[in-house]
Amino acid sequence: MIKKILVLVVLGIFVSCGSHKSRIQTTKNSTAKHKTKKDKKSRSKSSTADTRTASNNNSSSGKTETLESSSKTVVYADVVKNYITQFAPTAMDNMRRHGIPASITLAQGILESGAGRGTLCVNANNHFGIKCHSDWDGDKVYHDDDAKGECFRKYDDPAGSYEDHSLFLTTRGRYASLFKLDEDDYKGWAHGLKAAGYATDPKYPAKLIDLIERYDLNSYDEEVLGKSHKTRKRDREEEKQKEEAVANVSSSGKTYQVMQGDTLYSISKKHNLTVDELMKLNNLSSNAISIGQILKVK
Repeated sequence: MIKKILVLVVLGIFVSCGSHKSRIQTTKNSTAKHKTKKDKKSRSKSSTADTRTASNNNSSSGKTETLESSSKTVVYADVVKNYITQFAPTAMDNMRRHGIPASITLAQGILESGAGRGTLCVNANNHFGIKCHSDWDGDKVYHDDDAKGECFRKYDDPAGSYEDHSLFLTTRGRYASLFKLDEDDYKGWAHGLKAAGYATDPKYPAKLIDLIERYDLNSYDEEVLGKSHKTRKRDREEEKQKEEAVANVSSSGKTYQVMQGDTLYSISKKHNLTVDELMKLNNLSSNAISIGQILKVK
């Protein structure tokens, strides 16, 4: 009898232990499942919050800029300004060494590379959309442009792209006429690049000029050329305005520009005046006149 009771007690303990282990395992699984769902919800909320934060940060950075690079790229104006800050020193250095306006180099870089965000720029450090051509023996990438799968040059770094851009323009005869322009004539360069076949877009010159004027890129040209250049340019413009003014007045027959060999007497005869009348018109106290002097004759 006692043996039967002991057997029943042992069996009861055994069943009780097995049942308890089962409940623990089940609870653990349940907790794990519940936790997973909670984690997913948490990650989802976190992701949504991150996206919203990124969106808010971007929207606060200002206006967007749509740039027609090797692939259409939309960037914020702040991205363009950062690009200018980063590459203006390189563009100015290339202007000193090669004679290409820094404003043009920067405008082309912004446009062609999507301010550094375009596919070709990111994948190949190609900031100017320069294709391989037959004389290129460096690295290459293939990209859809005017045609599918076109060959483009690939560089180790942006500096290589900027240097190659300068060499590309200085070593090809079709761009030779550009180097006869004033060093700060960015409008002439913009139209000249299109005429020489750098780009097929008919609006290419207008896009470059717009970027230069909106972001004041010509100030980098002035920095390279210095104050003396600005003074010379201003003097040339003033001289031109004077010549135009003289031509306009002379064409009306009211003035005469003294030429070599002229005398008051010969001038007065040409205009049916006496010498005294000519002197009185011009408040002259003597017969002395100089070449280039403008005299009233009516």
